[in-house]
Amino acid sequence: MKISWIFWWTIGAIEILSFIGFTIFLWTRNVDASGAIQTTELKWINVAVLGTAYLMPFIIQIIWLIINLFLSRRQNKMA
Repeated sequence: MKISWIFWWTIGAIEILSFIGFTIFLWTRNVDASGAIQTTELKWINVAVLGTAYLMPFIIQIIWLIINLFLSRRQNKMA
């Protein structure tokens, strides 16, 4: 069970750090790949799109957390 928690924390940290890194990248660029100038509104839209892309892994992490908590409590009651 301890390995599951280690994996949960590791994957969670990777997800958070990659989201922060991509958000910083999107926010600091002035021109995108097509040559369009990035206004503040477009930057917010880009961050929102990135957020929706990270929504599914976040939901999976929450489900994984619930399973880990359930199994940990069950294991503690048996011990």
